Amino acid sequence: MPPEPAEVATQFNDAINAGDLAGLAVLMSDDHRFVDAASNVVSGKPACLAAWRGFFESFPDYQNVFTAFFTRGDVVMIVGRSECSEPALAGPALWTATVIGDQVTEWHVHEDAPEVREHLGLPAK
Repeated sequence: MPPEPAEVATQFNDAINAGDLAGLAVLMSDDHRFVDAASNVVSGKPACLAAWRGFFESFPDYQNVFTAFFTRGDVVMIVGRSECSEPALAGPALWTATVIGDQVTEWHVHEDAPEVREHLGLPAK
């Protein structure tokens, strides 16, 4: 029986917080997509791992802190905040993780704004 989607999303985030590329590689599907808050897309496991490698080198203190999870089917919606010495990367955030089996097929960072919460079906702040 595969793990719960929220568990896989938490493991994925734990790998991000640890700067663990090998852990991310295990949890990413081959067709993984990363979408940032500005809607920039990186597609495919090799490209995503290269992007994370550069990100970890540039922002080694970056961390995501999750405070709530909402799961609908294979999509996990996450509320929390990012912490980083780079102010542009710190503050409230939302994430969605699409999980198939034990892998994340898409990791999407969203601005924590009322219209985004409404679009995702999340409670207002």
